[in-house]
Amino acid sequence: MHALLSAFAPIWTLTAIGYAVGRSGLLGEQADAVLGRFVFHVAMPAALFTMVSGARPAAFANSSMVAFAAGTALVCGLGFVAAGRLFGRGTADRAIGSMASGYVNSANLGIPVAVQVLGDASFVAQIILFQVLLVSPVILTLLDTGTGTGSGKGVVLRRMLTMPVRNPIIMASLLGVVVSALGLRLPHALAHSCDLLGAAAVPTALITLGLSLNGRPAADGPTEHTGPAESTVRTKRAEVVVTVALKTLVQPLIAFVVGGPLLHLPDHQLMAVVLCSALPTAQNAFIYAQQYGLDTRVARNSVVASTVVSMVTLSFATWALGTTGP
Repeated sequence: MHALLSAFAPIWTLTAIGYAVGRSGLLGEQADAVLGRFVFHVAMPAALFTMVSGARPAAFANSSMVAFAAGTALVCGLGFVAAGRLFGRGTADRAIGSMASGYVNSANLGIPVAVQVLGDASFVAQIILFQVLLVSPVILTLLDTGTGTGSGKGVVLRRMLTMPVRNPIIMASLLGVVVSALGLRLPHALAHSCDLLGAAAVPTALITLGLSLNGRPAADGPTEHTGPAESTVRTKRAEVVVTVALKTLVQPLIAFVVGGPLLHLPDHQLMAVVLCSALPTAQNAFIYAQQYGLDTRVARNSVVASTVVSMVTLSFATWALGTTGP
């Protein structure tokens, strides 16, 4: 229990500080956006590059990703079906429901959790690459199909090919893999600079997470529900409950079953898979819904609710599986 508290106390504390600062308005209305851009474009890439480049090449060839991918695929599929069958959503909104159910917050929260609990975030880098290079193109294809935008396969293909260049986190992860595979060693001055810059990623990400919990209300968008407003609100709340349950409970449970009884992963790898599967919904779900002109309320509320619930589920998973380091 002491080890558990030691691992999660900084996460809870910094998130609470960020929330308090956001409530006070001390840093202004755009603080979460500005700090989020700093984390995403500057600090997090440096942290990931440092971690991945220092990892052994064999660390990227294990069955842990099989367990994580299985949980992601099954839960995304369940989210897609539930959004259509239970809540009457169209293709585009079902894609957002699928993403909200199974696309984890691997960067902003995944790296802090991995560093604090596992002592290493190299597995998170694999998840980032998996989600952005494999899951995102599927989601974008469904969104383009459902909204009639993107005008064809050429646009989707162009997005897939240019995504590593447009996403600094992916680029840093890929560069780290190359450096690791080639066995290169960075000059001390450059390595130390990356260490210092990367050290800002985790605390700033947690502060930003706390700030985001004070976010402005999500915007309305087109929706298939045309009934009374009160009924629509109840429906959306039920949809959020289903989405959050899939994300924070079903996905880590599937990952545990696949990684434990089926693949017999070592204890530390199993913990990494379950913890990363229990991470909350990534903000990308809200951003995609916003960019495609869809109703953003379910996506935004799923992000916030799953973030709050995950503080409990992540702590329970760590307690249940143990807190041994790599």
